[in-house]
Amino acid sequence: MPQRVVLDTNVIVSSIAYPQIIPGRILEAWRSGRLQLVVSDFIVDEIARVLPRMRRADLSVEEARDLADSFLFLARVVDPTKLEESQLRDPKDLPVLETLIASDADWLITGDNDLLVLADRYPVMTPADFWERFGE
Repeated sequence: MPQRVVLDTNVIVSSIAYPQIIPGRILEAWRSGRLQLVVSDFIVDEIARVLPRMRRADLSVEEARDLADSFLFLARVVDPTKLEESQLRDPKDLPVLETLIASDADWLITGDNDLLVLADRYPVMTPADFWERFGE
């Protein structure tokens, strides 16, 4: 059975803007069926907000929204589990961590140091570490 992963917004956005780097390879692994992707409405909405600001992605607000919404049809969507996480350095990251918990995913893949510091308590790793361990 393929690994189930939650990709943080920074990984998805990087994979779209720079498909040749490791986040792009991870997204391609999902598209080819080697991974199962889990998202939440929060992550999808965040993708739609961030993509139009990335010059490299070159997407209008409407195009970014359409692309982000496609994840709702192509990935498994979960409602984040409400948590009280006192060790989270940035409270804005809580919905991403809650998505991980609700999904029962194997990994949260992120480049966010505020989430990576929780790797001793949750299955969190960087894209590079994930690719080194599970990539081709």
